[in-house]
Amino acid sequence: MNYIGSKYKLSDFINTTIRSVVGNDLSDKVFCDIFAGTGIVGRNFKKSVKKVIANDFEYYSYVLNRNYIGNHKPIPNKEKYIDILNKIEPVEGFVYKNYCLGSGSGRQYFSDYNGKKIDAVRQQIEKWKNYNEISENLYFFLLASLLESADKVANTASVYGAFLKHLKKSAQKELYIEPADFFINDNEHQVFNEDSNQLIKKIEGDILYLDPPYNTRQYGANYHLLNTIALYDNFEPKGKTGLRNYKKSQYCSKRSVKNAFEELIKNASFKYIFLSYNNEGLMSVKEVEEIMSKYGKYDLATIDYQRFRADKEENRNHKANKTEEYLHILEKR
Repeated sequence: MNYIGSKYKLSDFINTTIRSVVGNDLSDKVFCDIFAGTGIVGRNFKKSVKKVIANDFEYYSYVLNRNYIGNHKPIPNKEKYIDILNKIEPVEGFVYKNYCLGSGSGRQYFSDYNGKKIDAVRQQIEKWKNYNEISENLYFFLLASLLESADKVANTASVYGAFLKHLKKSAQKELYIEPADFFINDNEHQVFNEDSNQLIKKIEGDILYLDPPYNTRQYGANYHLLNTIALYDNFEPKGKTGLRNYKKSQYCSKRSVKNAFEELIKNASFKYIFLSYNNEGLMSVKEVEEIMSKYGKYDLATIDYQRFRADKEENRNHKANKTEEYLHILEKR
């Protein structure tokens, strides 16, 4: 999934840096990814730590992490259900009526066929759940599979802040549900859908990884349609882009970000804290250092990183092709 702030390409840098500080053997460690997004970092550490705690306030993110992190044992016959979903007949449901051009909504986030197919698949998954025909683990596996597959045929420039006027090539392909397969191991993991600053008061562990929003872009707006598919609730979409109501993050405001960040650090019951940020973030390197240094031994690792460009407006606003990615390090007292 194309995702703002994804750490997929930075995984080696993050992994190597964390191990250089904590030690190479992490088998007895509890690792927390508290702004998990699509869960890339947590997935990588799931293979080597005792336990992963994953959290994100956005529900689509919770679904992905509930599958990729929360699921850790084989699910019987999951391929059978994927096969049924791929053969299901399209229906005119909420997504088609509000986010496809043929319905008269004026919005074109998906082709008419794919919008109807998403509706049919989403309704079937919920029906299985309501009739107790599938387990909770299978429910989130199927839902994660739908989210990722729908994203591949979305008619957007990577984010859902706007749709394209004409169907791009990938959006013309018919939706095919691909399984969101997860890593299997014997360890139990935890996944939350909470405000990070509240959750931090209730959990503890060894390694806390932080990847909060860097700037004023709100994830609730940029990925609103993924939340809509995941929740599949009834609401009145707002404006040209069909937004749903969403809570704005303290980390996306220059006025509130420093206080929110310091509160998180202060309340963290973790020995090692790592913060991913970059040189265009709302907090400067100096501001982050000043806050983290109050609570223990501070260090910094950096790497040049290819910019994520979501759309043409993004390209106009930023002339540089690369950003400098920071990994701030704190060994807490």
